[in-house]
Amino acid sequence: MKSRKYFVSLMALALFLTGSLFAFAQTGGTVRGKVELKKADGSVVPVEGATIDVYRTDAKGKLPSAKTGKKGAFSFAGVPSGQVFAIVVSAPNVKAEVFTEIKSGQENVNITVSEGDGKTYTEEQVRQALAAAGNQPKLSAEEAKKIEEINNRNKQAEQSNAVIKRAVEEGNKAYEAKNYDLALAKYDEGINASPDFVGSAPVLLRNKAIVLRNRAIEKYKQSTTPESKKAAMDSISKDLLDSATSLERAVQILKTATPTDTGTAQTKILVNSDLVETYRLLIQATANSTKGKEALTALENYTATETDAAKKLKTQMGLADALRLAGDSENAIPAYRKILETAPDNPDALAGLGLSLFSVGAGSNDKAQMQEGLNLMQRFTEVAPENHPLKASVKESVDYLKNQEKLTPQKTTKAASTKKRG
Repeated sequence: MKSRKYFVSLMALALFLTGSLFAFAQTGGTVRGKVELKKADGSVVPVEGATIDVYRTDAKGKLPSAKTGKKGAFSFAGVPSGQVFAIVVSAPNVKAEVFTEIKSGQENVNITVSEGDGKTYTEEQVRQALAAAGNQPKLSAEEAKKIEEINNRNKQAEQSNAVIKRAVEEGNKAYEAKNYDLALAKYDEGINASPDFVGSAPVLLRNKAIVLRNRAIEKYKQSTTPESKKAAMDSISKDLLDSATSLERAVQILKTATPTDTGTAQTKILVNSDLVETYRLLIQATANSTKGKEALTALENYTATETDAAKKLKTQMGLADALRLAGDSENAIPAYRKILETAPDNPDALAGLGLSLFSVGAGSNDKAQMQEGLNLMQRFTEVAPENHPLKASVKESVDYLKNQEKLTPQKTTKAASTKKRG
C-alpha cells in the first residue's frame, strides 16, 4: 500500500495552508508587472523566481508574497482599492530594491533591477526606507495594536504551516517504513499545530486514521490461530475505534468548510469513504455491532457525495453485509434497502435484505417482516445465478418460512422490493 495513494502530498497541502494567513483585505484590484535584470554588460534579461513582497504605505502590513514566472512576470489579485504600496524585489545575485508608489489596478509595473549580493530586506528595513522617503504612516494607538495583532497571527500561522508541512513529510516517510508509532506521533504534531484549521487538520486526521487502520489489519493478519486472534482483539479493536474517532473529528471540522476552501470537497468524499471502511472492518473483524448507527450515518454522508456508481455500490454492499454477518440485521435492513432503490434486482441485496428481515421478524414474531423477507428471497431465486454463495442460506430460510410459519411467497415487483419497513 503506497502512501501516495492515500496521503496528501506536500504540494497539495500547500494549497490548503495559504488560506491560514490573515490578509488586510480580500477584495480589490490586480497588480501585474514584470522584473528585468540589467546586467553589467548592458544587456537586459527577465528574472525568473524573484520574490515580490508587497507592503502597505498607508498602514503597517504586508500582503502574501509572490514569485515571478519564466518571463519575469508577476501578478497580485485582491489588492485593496485606493491604497498605495511599496514593492520589494529580491532574488539570487540581484540587489534588493524598494519600489514605491504602486497602486491597486496597475497593469504594467515594469521593474528593472541590477546585479548584487542576493540579500533581501527585513520589514523593519523596508519601513526605515519608507520613512526616509516620507511614506511611512503615522498610526493611532488603536491602529498600531490592530496591525500588531494581525502580524502576530500571521507569524503564528506561518510557524504552524512549517510544522504541518514537516509533519506530513516525516509522517509519510515513517508510514512507508512501517514505523507506525512514529508516523502517528508526526501526524499528531501537525494536527496540534492547528487543530481546527479546515485546510490541514482533516487531511492529517485522515492520514492518522489510515495508519491506525492498517496497523490493525497487520495485527489481524499476523494472528494466525484463533487463540492469537483472541489475544490481539483488544488491540485491534482499539486501533479501529481510534481510527474511526479520528475520521469523525475530521468530518466535524469539514462541516465548517466554505465553497472556496480549496480541495475540501474531495477531502469530504475520502474521509467519509474511509470512515465507512473503518466501521466495516471494526464490525467484521471484531463483531462489534454497537457502532451500527454511526456506520449508517457515515454511509449516508458518503453516498451523498460520491459520484462513482461502482464505488458507491461496493461500499454500500460491504457495510450492509458486515452488519448482517455480525448479527446487526436491524441496521443491515436500511443499508440493503438503499441499494435496492437504484438496483432493484441486485441479487446480493435481495438475499441480504430478505435474510435480515427474516432474522428480525423471527426474533420479534413479526409475520409481516417474515413475509416481506420471504417475498424478497423468492425474487432472489429467480434472478440469482445457480452458483451464488447465498443460495443455500436462502433456500434453508425459505423452506423454514413455508413449512414452519406456513407462509407463501408472494410475487414482488421492483417497487415492492424496496418497501420501507423495520
